[in-house]
Amino acid sequence: MSLRLRAAIAAAFVICAFGALPAVAAGEFTDSAGRIVVVPDQVSRVLPADTTAEVLVYVLAPQKLAGWASRPRGALPTSRRIPVLGQLMGNPAAAAAVARRAHANLIIDAGVITPERAVFADQVSQATGVPYILIDNSLDRTPTMLRVIGRLLGVADRGDDLAGSAEHAINAIRGRLLIQSPAVRPKVYYARGPVGLETGEPGSGAAASIDAAGAINVAGALGAGQRITVTPQQLQVWNPDIIIVQDRRFFSAIRRNRAWRNLAAVRNNKVFLEPSEPFGWINDPPGVNRLIGLYWLSQIFYPGEAQDDLRSLMADFYNKFYGIKLTDAQIEAIAKSAGIAPSDTPHLSALPTLGTTPNGANPAAPETGLPGITPGVPGAVNEPGRRGGLPNGAPMIPK
Repeated sequence: MSLRLRAAIAAAFVICAFGALPAVAAGEFTDSAGRIVVVPDQVSRVLPADTTAEVLVYVLAPQKLAGWASRPRGALPTSRRIPVLGQLMGNPAAAAAVARRAHANLIIDAGVITPERAVFADQVSQATGVPYILIDNSLDRTPTMLRVIGRLLGVADRGDDLAGSAEHAINAIRGRLLIQSPAVRPKVYYARGPVGLETGEPGSGAAASIDAAGAINVAGALGAGQRITVTPQQLQVWNPDIIIVQDRRFFSAIRRNRAWRNLAAVRNNKVFLEPSEPFGWINDPPGVNRLIGLYWLSQIFYPGEAQDDLRSLMADFYNKFYGIKLTDAQIEAIAKSAGIAPSDTPHLSALPTLGTTPNGANPAAPETGLPGITPGVPGAVNEPGRRGGLPNGAPMIPK
């Protein structure tokens, strides 16, 4: 089943979950911190304050991206020569200088909403005159984020379409898996960094996908909501059933590592490498790129359950969200490194092109460093959309 059909099925739940998006005064936007920000009628150059906002702008309206916060793996899209400007943090004066250099007329910051970040946004905006909005990037609120920012960027139809796919990935996958008894849920450790000892506690952006997919995060024994560093001794006590590794070099070395090779996950070949191009499937950044990871995690955690065709979902997602048409060879390369079971059937020939632009619009296509890929452009259309804040006028502030 394609993401388009899944989106249509999921769309019936939108009003119940979020309510209708309100029509508010033109030029005013209520962000996730409750700040009322005056935005331009036509947003043309968006500066992402962080990597999460970078992915959000790219999947919705790549032609409006003023610069990368951090260049994606695969240098996408190199054909537009988008500069790498860095993340906006630390000194407000330095951030203001970046905004001026980018000639941005809007700054978007997607992350955890804090009073400190709101003050920083106000300082940068006052120094530059460029509106700076804060958006909650919680996994649960990804559909709302896509709809709201889609309207803000003038691509409401694109935002609604991607939001429907996001709702299916979050609601259907998690709804199916969370009914599992705690007694049968696997114990999972997410090994980040070059030595695998950094991880995310439940409730953190780094672990949100693992939480949503119905597994037990062993780092939950240490608390919630943070990235932490653990010890080899703690890993021995936890003895996880599954280990997901972020770093490719560490993944290649884990079976030879004395501190790891006696763990149950390593002994039973339940160690998986997180796909990372052009963005991570679990994190890096904690943005809309995590949606495809939910499908992958569901198959790793519950291989005996009824499974979706992950290869087709992968091709569908990359085409629709990133404008990348994966070849069979590229899909198999990703599947092999991610531990997805082999398939003898072709998957791409009948797939619809879900990421094509309406009305035949086709701006310059981005290049990509991924081998065997035919590039395209996601959401490259500037449709008029009504200005809006968050559903029911309420900011999306984490609970």
